[in-house]
Amino acid sequence: MKAFSCVMYRCAVVLLALCCVAFGASASASEKKQSFKVAWSIYSGWMPWGYASEHGIIDKWAKKYGIKIELVQLNDYIESINQYSAGAFDACGMTNMDALTIPGANGVDTTGLILGDYSNGNDAIVLKHGKTFADIKGQQVNLVELSVSDYLMSRALDIHGLSQRDIKIMNTSDADAVASFATPGVTAAALWNPQLSMVMKQSPTAVQVFTSKEIPGEIIDMMAVNTATLAANPELGKALVGAWFETLQLMSGDDAQAIAARTSMAERSGTDLKGYEEQLTQTMLFYTPAVAFDFANSEAIRQTMDKVRTFSFAKGLLGQAATSADAVGMQFADGSTLGDKNNIKLRFDSRYVSMAVANQL
Repeated sequence: MKAFSCVMYRCAVVLLALCCVAFGASASASEKKQSFKVAWSIYSGWMPWGYASEHGIIDKWAKKYGIKIELVQLNDYIESINQYSAGAFDACGMTNMDALTIPGANGVDTTGLILGDYSNGNDAIVLKHGKTFADIKGQQVNLVELSVSDYLMSRALDIHGLSQRDIKIMNTSDADAVASFATPGVTAAALWNPQLSMVMKQSPTAVQVFTSKEIPGEIIDMMAVNTATLAANPELGKALVGAWFETLQLMSGDDAQAIAARTSMAERSGTDLKGYEEQLTQTMLFYTPAVAFDFANSEAIRQTMDKVRTFSFAKGLLGQAATSADAVGMQFADGSTLGDKNNIKLRFDSRYVSMAVANQL
């Protein structure tokens, strides 16, 4: 019942916000405009957005295409997606699953513009007392319910022959994750970086018993854009893609500028250079347009999203009216679809990244 209540609450919050701005958002999304707002939250793979904003890279690319882009950091990840879904932002950093289950399931047609990385150890299940995943049985696990942490937990349970009945989930905001793990009553948690690194630092005897490295390519971090906004304003897509890959190129070297960039990202995420670079080793970041393009066009995306939609339907995340995992349709970079072709609400579009590959931005 707790999971059901959380589903209902999240849907109610998003739907209320959608209703409040429905007419205005619907009208403005498909209009040509000059100014855009982009939301992002703290995560190792999204720190380049903050750096690009602070150091004029976003402004440079926006000016090139005659537009203005404001990047806004929100401290609560789920809230950033809720606000995007309600029309407060034109684009937002989010995972593949959350793009499907929050804007997608609530009728907001969304495009994965840049598939920037996948978690390769950046998400983990941590135990204070225990050495293996089997030791989680009977424990309460703190996590952001109905998020990728919940998905990670579900995959781990399946792989290890356990079920949801073997644990108890306690919904915990990512903003509260570190503080809650420090309390005596919390013995298990599913976390992502930088909170994961902070927890491991404050609890050095804790053990990571399952990580996203065991499900490579399934937790994808992307910059998602309102599909209607992108269609009406391709300049936004070009500017975001151009700024993103310029920033990645700048931060990926060993020269003073690259080290300074990574240091800045580290400090903003609450760690030091060593800590941030460790997080980057657990992030399969696609540093070049060619690598990002290849990933976006791989068959693995379709296979992953099939797993994700199956999980999401089982959790009730595709809406009360959903009768199967086909309820919310998806379209992939090659034009193929999964689910209801008449209700496509999540798209993976690699056309703008392909422009970067061809040096056409």
